[in-house]
Amino acid sequence: MAEFGFCVEGVLKYHNDIVDYFNRRGVSGIFLMRKNLLHRMISILANTYDQDMKQLNGTHKSHVHSREEADVLAHYKPKINVTSLLSDLTRTEEMAADALEYFKSTRHIILYYEDIVNNETKLMDVQDFLKVPQRKLVSRQVKIHTRPLSEQVENWKDVYNVLKETKYSSFLGQEVA
Repeated sequence: MAEFGFCVEGVLKYHNDIVDYFNRRGVSGIFLMRKNLLHRMISILANTYDQDMKQLNGTHKSHVHSREEADVLAHYKPKINVTSLLSDLTRTEEMAADALEYFKSTRHIILYYEDIVNNETKLMDVQDFLKVPQRKLVSRQVKIHTRPLSEQVENWKDVYNVLKETKYSSFLGQEVA
């Protein structure tokens, strides 16, 4: 049996071929998603910014291992395009739903970043899914975005006003998980 982890974005175009391959070869899929799509958007914008600016000694890092490096990366406050915000969030939801639909015939597990961070037993579920012996897993990675969303987004008031009375309003009050 083989296992394979992948990003939703990278599989939608060729999903029929990938599903066929997974089922023929016994590959298992791990869907890692975010519940709070606004957090996801902020992470993507910050990561894209760092790819261009290379804030840590001229190098790009999406994951860091010290509080000092995390603080440097967390200093950037993206400005979110509020004109397309609702359609961007809807498109992200649809893309995730499509991926789950496309891969429903494969052996897979769905994980949410927030659950993994907040519930140590989720990693045991992953180990059970992968049929590997359970062990305590630890990470040296340091969270980058630890402040409330209102302190992470340049145009927070605009974002808040766009989302406050929509189905996405729950994203506004959640602290970074």
